[in-house]
Amino acid sequence: MTYCTQAVLSTEIGTQELIQLTDRANAGIMDTTIIAKALSDADAKINSYLTAYPLPLAVVPAIFERLACDIARYYLYKNQMIAQVAAAYTDAVKYLEQVGMGKISLGADVLGVVSVPASAVAQFVSGTTVFGRDGGY
Repeated sequence: MTYCTQAVLSTEIGTQELIQLTDRANAGIMDTTIIAKALSDADAKINSYLTAYPLPLAVVPAIFERLACDIARYYLYKNQMIAQVAAAYTDAVKYLEQVGMGKISLGADVLGVVSVPASAVAQFVSGTTVFGRDGGY
């Protein structure tokens, strides 16, 4: 499952910036392999916080596209980091931490059922019988 595509990333941050970040051969073109790796790493980062949810998600919250773009951009900047990119990455990770802890819901799916982490589901465990017909009270 991909949360953000190369086309969306290019629209969000601009083609020129992608060329600057990925053109290792100075050919004036973006390296799609490097971009694909950054997007894949962003997906893996997001999924690492969704361990309580069944993956792939049936309905992906719209915000995940933005999170994936911010995380991928951070990975592309690795050696020439700027404060704006680092701040966006930090915000994305904080959001994902909140989702992972169940403090932020992923919202309702197409059937109107709200997704909650498995750890937040109520469970009932019965104990032993206190009253009974077989010699109990």
